[in-house]
Order: sequence, then C-alpha cells, then structure tokens
Amino acid sequence: MSIMSEIICVSCPVGCVLTVQQNGDFEVSGHQCNAGIAYAREELTNPTRNIATSVRVAGGDMPMLSVKTARPIPKGAIRAVVDAVHKVSMVAPVRIGDVVLVDAAGTGVDVLATREVLAVSRTLKNNFH
Repeated sequence: MSIMSEIICVSCPVGCVLTVQQNGDFEVSGHQCNAGIAYAREELTNPTRNIATSVRVAGGDMPMLSVKTARPIPKGAIRAVVDAVHKVSMVAPVRIGDVVLVDAAGTGVDVLATREVLAVSRTLKNNFH
C-alpha cells in the first residue's frame, strides 16, 4: 500500500514543500537540498521538536527565565515535558547553560537556561528623610 504525504521542510530557510511517497521505502520530491530527504524521513518515522519556554525565578533581576531542551524530544512527549518544566522554579543567580531540569519527563533530555538572571538584594534602602 502506498501512502503519500506533503510536509514543509524546516531544515533550512527555503521551506521546501516536500511530497513523500511511502511504499516500503521513502521517495521524496520537492527538495532543493539533501537535508530535505533526511528531514522527511525523520518527520514521518520519528518526529521530534525543540521546546522553548520559561520558568519562574526567585530573587533575580528578572522574574522569568527562558529555557530550552538541550536537544529535540519526541513529539509525543511535548505536553509532559512542558508540564514538568512549568513545575520548576529557580533561585537566582542563574547562568546560561545551567541545567534547570534533568531528564525532562523521562526523555533523557535536560532543560537548560538560555539567559542569565542576576541575584538582587532584598534589602531596600529608604532614601527619603
């Protein structure tokens, strides 16, 4: 049985519209580079995504910290990873690349900080006399 799929390649900025014919093997057309062939095969057999979101930070110069997965995760694990990440909160200071969550939702992929959040003092001085 032959299955035909059409997908948009995101391997490069061109965004080729790929037509994939599956009859035991993959026949890909519409690609302008070889990355499209590899992308189509992966997208139809084991789709993955990078996740970028944010977590709360206590005691920092910013209330939120941007984070991302260290590498792509299985598409089916997106909701579980996002839910796990949103339960995390950090305490400043946080550096770029710090591990925010180890093995997110059992995927084997860590979640990393993508920005720096500096610690701020909670002591406020009253300059009014």
